[in-house]
Amino acid sequence: MNGILRKCLAFGSGVGVEIVGPAAAESLRIVAARVRPNASRLLGELAIDDIQHQAAGAWGTEFSSLLRKHGMSHVAATVLLPRRDVIVRLLTLPGVSDKDLSAAVAFQMDGLHPYAEEEAVSSWTRLPGTATVLVVIAKRSVLDRYSTLFSEAGIKVGSFTCSAAALYSARRLFGEPAQEEVLAYAPTEGGAEIYGESAARPLFSALFNVPAEHAANLAAAELRLSAEVPLHHVDALVGTTPALVYAAALNSAVPLLSLPVNLLPVELRQTSSRAWWIPAAALATAAVLLAVALGAFPSYEKKRYLESLNAEIAKVTPLANRSTDLDRQIAAARRNTLLLDQLRAQSKSDMDVLGELTHILPPPTWLNTLEVTRTQVSIAGETAQAAPLLGTLDASPLFQNSEFTVPPVRIKDGEAFRIRSMRKGSAPLLEAVK
Repeated sequence: MNGILRKCLAFGSGVGVEIVGPAAAESLRIVAARVRPNASRLLGELAIDDIQHQAAGAWGTEFSSLLRKHGMSHVAATVLLPRRDVIVRLLTLPGVSDKDLSAAVAFQMDGLHPYAEEEAVSSWTRLPGTATVLVVIAKRSVLDRYSTLFSEAGIKVGSFTCSAAALYSARRLFGEPAQEEVLAYAPTEGGAEIYGESAARPLFSALFNVPAEHAANLAAAELRLSAEVPLHHVDALVGTTPALVYAAALNSAVPLLSLPVNLLPVELRQTSSRAWWIPAAALATAAVLLAVALGAFPSYEKKRYLESLNAEIAKVTPLANRSTDLDRQIAAARRNTLLLDQLRAQSKSDMDVLGELTHILPPPTWLNTLEVTRTQVSIAGETAQAAPLLGTLDASPLFQNSEFTVPPVRIKDGEAFRIRSMRKGSAPLLEAVK
C-alpha cells in the first residue's frame, strides 16, 4: 500500500483493552487513542482491577464513561487476549498463491495446536510482502467466556486479537519501520513475552517461564540476531506506555491498516461506525444507475454484433479444440518423463542428506528422530548447545532456512532440540498424468 493511500486511511478513533494478571484475578487496561495522518495520540486510559469479583455492570459503566468523555461511545474495542490463552504460530509457505493459501493453512492446522478440532478457533493472515503466514489459535471455551463477560458489561467488541499482531501492525501504521531488527520483552507472571523481527523471521512471539534476559537469548538464536541488537521493553516499539494496549487501540482506530487477525466469532463482531455502510451504499447506487443506463442502450446493433461474433467463433472452434488436445497430450508426456527422471535421482539425494548430517553434526550431538521429505528435513535430538546448529546446517550446501520448530529445552547434559531445514534445490515431485 503506497504512502499517500496510507495517509488517507490513517484516520479514526479506537479503544484497546488488554486482559492482564493471573487467571484467578484478571484486570483490564483500557486505552482510548486517536489517529490522524502521520500521527497518533493517546486520549485517555483506565485500569479496572479484579473484574471477576466485581459486577460486570459496574466496571462496564466506568468503561462507558471513558468513551463518552472522549466522544467515542460508538467505537467497538479491540481486545488483547492474555498471552497464556493464545497460541501463535508462523508458517513459511513459499510459492503458495493467495488463492491456495487457505487450503495450505488448513492442511497443517491439526499440527499447530493440542486442542480437539471442535475446540480450536483460529485466525490467520499472510504477512505483507513475505511468504510467512501468521496463525493465531485459542480455545473456543476461552473465547466464549470473554465474549460473555464483555457482553454482560455492555461493552462493544469488534475484535479479539493477540499482542504479536497488534505490535506488528502498530509499528507499520505510517509506513515501514526504521528498525528492521528488533528484540523486545513484556514482563509476565513468572517470565516474559518476547517479540522480535529479523531478516530470517519477519515476526517472532513466544512466552517464556524464565527471566527476560535468558528468554531474549533463546529468541535471538531463533531470530538469528547478532549480539549488537539490544533488548528493549515493548514500550519502546510504539513510543507510548502502556505499549500493548495502545497498539490494540491503534488497530481499533484503523483496522484497514492492521493485520486482519480476529478470533471473535463473526456473528459477535460489532463495527465502530455507520460510516462503514457509506461505501457499500455508494457502490449499490452506482450499480443501479449503470443497470438503468445499459437497459436504455439501443439493443438492435448490439444483437447483430453478437451474432457475427458467434458465427466467427463457431468457424474456428473445431481447430482450437484440436490444438488444445494436442497441447494437453504433449504436456502430459513431458510431465511423465520429468517424473521418471526425478524418481531415479531421489534415492541418491536422500542418502546424500543422511551422509551430510552424519558429517556436519558435531559430537556429542545425537539424534532420536530423523524425517526426510523431498523438500525438508526434520531432526530431533540432544546436544551440548542447540543454538549453533542452525548456522551449521545453513552452512551446508544441502540445507537452508533452518529453524527450531519448538524452543530448545535444557536437560541434564545439554539441550534437547527439534529443527526443521529446507533442502536446497529440492522441489516436490510432479504428479504423473494418467
